[in-house]
Amino acid sequence: MSETHEVLEAYLSTTSIVQQQIESYNRFIRMGLQKVIDAQSLVEPDVSGFAIKFGNIRLEQPVIIEADSSTRRVMPNEALARNLTYSAPVYITYTPVVSGIEKSDSSGEAFIGELPVMVKSDMCYTRNITREQLINEGEDPDDPGGYFIIKGTERVLVGIEDLAPNRIICTKEKNSTVTAKVFSTTVNFRARCSVTRDEYGIFKVVFPTITKGMDLVLVLRALGLQTKDMLDGVSGNEIRNDILLNVDLSKAKEMGPSEAILEIGHMSAPNQAKTYQEKRAELQLDTYILPHLGTKSEFRKEKAHFLLRMAERASLVAYNHVKQDDKDHYANKRIKLAGDLMEELFNNAFKFLVRDIKYHIERTTARGRKLSVRGNINADTLTEKILYSMGTGSWPAGQTGVSQVLDRTNFTSSLAHLRRVKSPLAKKHPHFKARDVHGTHVGKLCPSETPEGTEVGLTRYLAIMSKVTVGADHKALEDKLKELKMIKKEE
Repeated sequence: MSETHEVLEAYLSTTSIVQQQIESYNRFIRMGLQKVIDAQSLVEPDVSGFAIKFGNIRLEQPVIIEADSSTRRVMPNEALARNLTYSAPVYITYTPVVSGIEKSDSSGEAFIGELPVMVKSDMCYTRNITREQLINEGEDPDDPGGYFIIKGTERVLVGIEDLAPNRIICTKEKNSTVTAKVFSTTVNFRARCSVTRDEYGIFKVVFPTITKGMDLVLVLRALGLQTKDMLDGVSGNEIRNDILLNVDLSKAKEMGPSEAILEIGHMSAPNQAKTYQEKRAELQLDTYILPHLGTKSEFRKEKAHFLLRMAERASLVAYNHVKQDDKDHYANKRIKLAGDLMEELFNNAFKFLVRDIKYHIERTTARGRKLSVRGNINADTLTEKILYSMGTGSWPAGQTGVSQVLDRTNFTSSLAHLRRVKSPLAKKHPHFKARDVHGTHVGKLCPSETPEGTEVGLTRYLAIMSKVTVGADHKALEDKLKELKMIKKEE
């Protein structure tokens, strides 16, 4: 009797096997690119009264410039055969700002570089054409796509598994210390912030630029909370006792916000002028503590309540009221796919472009020449930066082997390669727990397919019917909850 796989066949006939890569890349094209531009839209060179404001970004479909300067569309198979890069030109609108006034009559659109296009994504010509048309164009009708063509080489961006950002993960350490940590992540920055509770119930805050740990009460005072606010912000008598103990032992017991800020400044920049110390402390509070909540001073109360929640969680784990979090549980993990990785790369390359534009404008002004925005944009800066990382696999965050040459040994190995997930942990360490099959992998990751040797359990493959969601906009969700009065608005 022949075995039938009706459910699987029906699923695969309607869903692409590399859908997770394509959807992720499409989301990057739709939203990620503009998000990067919005985060650094104002270019302010060292020229008095002059700045450039960037507006919308737009992509055209892949084209090729021939030797006679003519441009025409290029298909993936031609890019492969002629060792070309399958990429799309990127254009951005700009407006010069003179003495704080936007000169809209001088605004225009400039070409800033080229972005590699994923085969079968929304930007690709092969996206919505029939099987017959694909064959006529010389394309493989069964090719799933999901990869890039860089200088004639097919390259895959391998999914990277990482701990979930902006989520409290609470674990017990040795010597009865409990740590509640958050990887606070924004477009430009990732900061590891943690609140530790020692065996006596004393809380310390650790964040980038402060490694020894700072008194929690001092930080909460600097962020604008009084003792009553601290006690109201937590629930349960044991946790209130912990907070009261910390307040009682803290030197910030009687301090106001401005005194607490000065004290933090004194600790982080000793022997410096008072004004510098104050600025340094404010920079630390706004930029380095939980940057995902915001990097302006109006978010300080919100940050204080978040730190209180972290302390509360640490106490609950210390008193065994709740279990500690399991780092290997898949709910505490996120997979960065092609779109997220491209966003990181484009963000890094765009920073370089902005720096380059600043430098050229400053030089043009120093030489007394007429300023033209388009003439000071060197499109090669962005293109080369992106192609270098895509070609070598070394990513801005220091990861290596992110971009790999697509395995074309056979059709199955190509599909498997496009569904590969890598762990960022070092191969040479044992990491027994991290390499094990966890109960939560069922239905998400294949429990048996993994390489032998040092990579065992660190390189995994998505299960055949697993889908990867692309995430939601937290701000929209938060606004909706505030509108429905399910969460309180900050006063």
